[in-house]
Amino acid sequence: MTDAVIVGAGPAGSAAAIRLAQSGAKTLLLERARETGDALCGGFLSWQTLARLEALGIDGAALGGQRVTCVRLFAGKRISETRLPEAALGVSRYRLDSVLQAAAEAAGARLEREVHATDIADGRVQTRDGALLAAPVLFLATGKHGFRGFAREPAAWQRGDPVMGLRLRLPAHAALDRLIGDAVELHLFDRGYAGLVRQEDGSGNLCLAVHKSRLEEAGGDPAALLRMLGDALPHLGERLAHADWSRSVDAIGHVPYGWRTAETAPGLFRLGDQAGVIPSLAGEGMGLAIASAEAAVAAWRHGGGAAAPDFQRSLAAHMARPFSWANLVWRLGENPRTAGSMTAAASLFPSLVRMISRTTRIRDR
Repeated sequence: MTDAVIVGAGPAGSAAAIRLAQSGAKTLLLERARETGDALCGGFLSWQTLARLEALGIDGAALGGQRVTCVRLFAGKRISETRLPEAALGVSRYRLDSVLQAAAEAAGARLEREVHATDIADGRVQTRDGALLAAPVLFLATGKHGFRGFAREPAAWQRGDPVMGLRLRLPAHAALDRLIGDAVELHLFDRGYAGLVRQEDGSGNLCLAVHKSRLEEAGGDPAALLRMLGDALPHLGERLAHADWSRSVDAIGHVPYGWRTAETAPGLFRLGDQAGVIPSLAGEGMGLAIASAEAAVAAWRHGGGAAAPDFQRSLAAHMARPFSWANLVWRLGENPRTAGSMTAAASLFPSLVRMISRTTRIRDR
């Protein structure tokens, strides 16, 4: 008999599978993809996330990522650079997910691929091929993509102009090494921002959160939007000069950044982006994934499936402060009237940047 079924084998689902299997639970981990992909977001691992991975038995050095020691902000002609509180890591989701999935299987979890879950309720997961998988406890960890029956509403100020996620991989290049170095960069612009960090193979992971209205100004073409931004923002343009435009720009629509929930049913634990979607400029998406998985399994150990509602309320409360700070910085950064002043303040008061870097982390429960 299966003790736990996890829907989604990304970082949250795989981390939960590791802890469940280590606890002796017969764990089934379901993944809809046939092969591990390179998800759109999550290429930055904070110092706190690295510590959580270490606790799971994942050696940060084994990930082979790029060491990140500072954050660099660009707003028009203004630039600021501040050292992070501790060193972070830039690593692809392909590498991270592969390592976590392998660790889950090594711990004793069973990973089944090409299983498309279509419904989850009452201790059962229904799949597209009509199968019903039952277990005393279920974990929903399907990432930023929506799941039927679990609506995630964005904040009111986003509803009229929803946010899209875009990603372009910049090929490894000596000039890219020189330009980015050991920084994670945030390029701020009207109705959006772009985050850029180098990853384990030297490539640059350029991710954007941009309002639909801004994309529509480029005719709905993500590549055209990036070219427009490169022309308008010299520092971003310098980096995009090394882009391979034959590569497609990955996109995901209507990302409910800032959303979180305190609601679930007994026996169902919601993890990662299915519990809350922190604005990506905080660099804490993977932190939330791992922290929610650890906390959920700890709650299950103490109270079984009945502990799920209390867990969800507690997690939502712990998300409140980092989400509030991340939302505030996001709103200031995507507004041309405040982005420059925020960047200037970051130059004058680096301790403020480090404070925000700490307060946007998900604390241990």
